[in-house]
Formats: sequence, C-alpha cells, structure tokens
Amino acid sequence: MTIPEAFKDLEIFVTGASGFVGKALIEKLLRSCPNLSRIYVLMRPKKGHSIEERLQLQWETRLYERLRKEQPDARSKLVAIAGDVEQLGLGISSADLERLRNVNIVYHSAASVRFDDALSTAILLNTRGTHELVKLALEWHKLKAFVHVSTTYSNPGVLEVEERVYPPLADWRTTIKLAETYDEETLNIFNLKYGNFQPNTYTFTKSLAEQVVNAYRDKLPIFIFRPSIVVSTIEEPMPGWADNFNGPTGLLVACGVGILRSQNCDPNIVADFVPADIVARTLITSVYKFIGESKSKAKDSELYVVNCATANISPITMGEVIEIGKTFIRKNPFEKTLWLPGGGMTTCPVLHFVRFCTMHLLMAVVVDTLLRLYNEKPFLMKLQRRIFAAFSALQVFAMTEWHFQNNNFRALHDIVPANEVSTFGFMQHANINYTEFFQHGIRGAKEFLLKESPESSSSARFRVKIFYVLDFLCRGIVYSFLLRLIFRFLVSLW
Repeated sequence: MTIPEAFKDLEIFVTGASGFVGKALIEKLLRSCPNLSRIYVLMRPKKGHSIEERLQLQWETRLYERLRKEQPDARSKLVAIAGDVEQLGLGISSADLERLRNVNIVYHSAASVRFDDALSTAILLNTRGTHELVKLALEWHKLKAFVHVSTTYSNPGVLEVEERVYPPLADWRTTIKLAETYDEETLNIFNLKYGNFQPNTYTFTKSLAEQVVNAYRDKLPIFIFRPSIVVSTIEEPMPGWADNFNGPTGLLVACGVGILRSQNCDPNIVADFVPADIVARTLITSVYKFIGESKSKAKDSELYVVNCATANISPITMGEVIEIGKTFIRKNPFEKTLWLPGGGMTTCPVLHFVRFCTMHLLMAVVVDTLLRLYNEKPFLMKLQRRIFAAFSALQVFAMTEWHFQNNNFRALHDIVPANEVSTFGFMQHANINYTEFFQHGIRGAKEFLLKESPESSSSARFRVKIFYVLDFLCRGIVYSFLLRLIFRFLVSLW
C-alpha cells in the first residue's frame, strides 16, 4: 500500500494548526495525500477574527499557494473546530465532539513554546491540554494513531537522548492539580525546586506531557514524535519558508539588522536543526509505519518514540551558521538594517558583558536619542531588553551539546516505497549544502517575516557600504581611546 492510499478516506484532527509545524503538516497532508476525507483543525477566535476567518486567512497565505494551484478544491476538506487547549475538554462543544467521533488520526502539536511562561500557564497548556485531548480520544473508537508532538529537549538533563520515555521529574496528576488550585505567583515561588531545576517551564511541562502519553499507551494507539529545533523549509512547498523568528532564523535576522553584536555561546557546539518540510514528511510516514505495525505489537510493549533529529546526519556548528549568515547578509542585506551586519560569539561571560554594554546598550541609547530628536518613537532599548531576556532563557541551550539517537527516525525513510521517496523520503537531503540552505532561509525571512523583497534594493546595499565606513571609523576612535588610556597608564608607572 502506498502512503497516500494508507490515508485514503481518513479523518484527521490537528491541534496547533496555526503553529509552524501545524501549518506545514496540513499543507503537506492536503497536497500529498489528496484522497483523505477531511482535516479538523482546533482553533480559537483571535484578534477580532472568527475561527473560520482565521482558517481562510491561513489558506490564503503563500505557504498554500502551490496547493491552491494544484488542488483548488482542497479547501473544502479543512474544517475549523472552536476550542482552546487551555480549557477543560479543550473547550469543544458537544455538537463539535459529535463531528469528531469518527476521527482516525490525531496530531497533537499545540503547545506554548515560550520559555518564559509562568509555570501555571505552561502546565495548563502543555500538560493538562495533552491529558484533556487524550481523554477525548478514548471515546473515538475508530482511532488508528494518536501522535503527540513533543521535543527532543523534553529531558534536558540527559545529554545522550534515546528514543524512549525517561523517568518522571514529577507526578503529572499532582502537577495539574497544583496549577488548578494555586495562583500564578505562588507557583512561581517554588518553580525551580518543584521543576527539578529544569532550564525553563517549557521543557518541564513537555516532559510531563510525555508521562501523560506513556500512562495511556495501553489504552490508545499512541506514540511520541520529538522534533529538534524546527527551521525553514529545505524544498517544499518552497525553499526558505518560515513563520517565526525561533532558532537560527531569529539569530541571523538580529545579526543581519545590526542589533545583535555579541552572544554568550559556544561556537563549536553542533546544533540540531530539522527543516519544517522534513518534520511534516516524517509526521506522515511515522503514522504510516505505526498503523502498519500496530496489529503485530504486543499490548505491553514499550511506547514508540521518534527523535526527529539530524545532527548526526548533517552536522553544522553554531559558529558556522553565523559565518554563513554574515557573509550572505552583507551581499543581500535587509532593508531595515540599523548597523553593519555582524556579531560574534564568545564563551567568556565577562567579555560578552563588556560587548553587550558597549555594542548593544550604547548603540540603543544613541539610536533612541536620535529618534527622539526627530520626534519618532524610540524602540531599540526596549528591543535590547527583550533580546537579553530571550538569550538568558536560551543560555543553557547555547552552551550545551546534546546527542539524539534517531534509529527510529532513520527507519522512516527505509519504509517509503521507492517511487515515493521524492515525496515522503528525506535521506536524499543528508548531504545538505548548508550555505545554500541558509541563503534560502535568509531570503525567506526577508519575504515571509520582514515582508521585504527576497533580493535587496540598491539603497539597502548602499546603506551597508556607508555602515562599513562608519563601523571602521567608530572602531578606530574606540581603539585610539583605549590605546591612549593604556599609554597614559604606562607613562604614570614610569
């Protein structure tokens, strides 16, 4: 049976459909599995738009342009379901629950990916939300596969991560009761102690969500899918598509516009990135494999876990990412560049602090002062505070290298029929050209995130040439000042 045939006439329920992974998954399902019955997507009204309006706006984005051309009737297979993962029962009405009773596949990708969320918020969204969906799925008697989308960083204390569930950091039932009982401020007081000193509430609550899934492994056809850091697409529906600044995309954009000059990070760390379209493909093939093998599996067998990680297939260090980005961005700069694209990494916190004060804060003061003189609203100091907070939350990830075992992930390529490798395989991209990949990623950031043309205008290129001169002059002035201080100090000693 081919993969599209395996999905024929199936009803699919997707949470997190408006997120990065959810968008890519829905587009891939509709385009490559055209005979599926329908896809129900959980959504809530937002920014004055109803769920139907939000779904239509998503359908009209560039991501779905190829799908609209190839299969214009595919829109009719998308059905919006009103709900909220933070609510009990996901806030789904009884009428909508009746519509969902014939669901065959569940993709649960909804989660709060903010590292600075309050503990109570993260628990309700990431842990209780998973439990609420699991309870609903128990009533869906035609269910063939429930995919819980987790993260390879759900156990950050383990540096060699296997494709299995690790011992719990806390009891998930007790944790949910705590979030339902106590206020946010009280929970935040003992956050670190209760969370076993996890780096953030995201990894802690995602780890607990895996315990929820493990507890129901004998009652549901369920498994865990753990992507690493999801980045822009490598091939489809177009190279370089992204919808957020997470991971290296945000890093390269911040360096490219000139506001990020220093990072307290180990440049020799091998980073683990996985393109969004590879995640979408393997979410589909993992279900294909799981359904095909589920009848032969014993009920007491271990939970199936897939580490969707690629560092041991196509390794690249953080330092190499930054160098590729700086080289290309200076040739194809952003339109909103504030200073010469650049920046560097250091493992020395003292040097980073000095750089941060001189290159970040000082520049923010100068730019905001100039904006005030021109009666414009200052913004850079506020932005630098947000950058500082974000990198503080990411500090442990910038200085630590994990190794993710991924035999189950690699096996997904082997089960793809030979005539479908170009559509659902991924090992053909093993020898990825990272220079070309990140060039597409930067073009994508310009087009999809910054709403600029993928190619720089002549004025943007000219502005970078001016910044070259100014940067050289500023460095000369600073170095001259420092040399003068050193000279005076030496003279005083004589």
